Amino acid sequence: MNQDDIYNQLKKLLAESGGKFNILEEQVDIDLQVEFFEMINEVKNGDTVTETDHLADLEKKLNDNDTEVSEKKQILITLSNIKEEPEAYRIIERFVGTQDKDLNSWATLALQHSRINLESHFLDEQQIFISTGLGGKHEKLRYFIVCRLNDNVELSEAQKKIVETEFEHIFTKYQSVIEKLSQFKNYFTIVGLIPIDVSLNEVIKAAIDESNMYGDFIHSKFLVTNVKILQQHEIEKQFKKLGI
Repeated sequence: MNQDDIYNQLKKLLAESGGKFNILEEQVDIDLQVEFFEMINEVKNGDTVTETDHLADLEKKLNDNDTEVSEKKQILITLSNIKEEPEAYRIIERFVGTQDKDLNSWATLALQHSRINLESHFLDEQQIFISTGLGGKHEKLRYFIVCRLNDNVELSEAQKKIVETEFEHIFTKYQSVIEKLSQFKNYFTIVGLIPIDVSLNEVIKAAIDESNMYGDFIHSKFLVTNVKILQQHEIEKQFKKLGI
């Protein structure tokens, strides 16, 4: 999916949600997310699981070191499907942060899913949940951006200053945030937060154009993803696909 497709899909989601949406802030592996939502569809709805003693049993098993990871995942799914009992949410909340990375990420997804179910039930409003591999913050999604240099050389000190200044200026103009800017031999990368209702292409192209006013040293083509942080070999592979 290219940048325009991403933007159009997000615009469609915003329209459907009436401007009400929830963004998963944590960075969670996209394959794990797919597994989670596939299991959500498979597991029988847990609306009837509301008795306190039953919930207490589920929490006990969830925190038992002898319980298999696969069963813990199913318990978290069951709890997250309970729409009428806030205690189910609190059980997941207490569990988050107590396990290894994968299970903790699973619990984080379950917590978000549980919260949305509770809000939909008690507020009688449909909630939209937006999750990406890189997560987000407030009403912004996190992206990994790679800009190729026209010359196969490192940025000069003057060019580094231009990139830092002009990209910061443009990102601020679009209510966006640069979290990290890293420089390499023939490209530089940015991890940044961009509002969900702002065009990615518009922000990045504007920043490149502003920088290129001082020497035309950044290629007009660029890479952007919200799935994961790309490794060097992945970046070089994508450059070859783009012919740059």
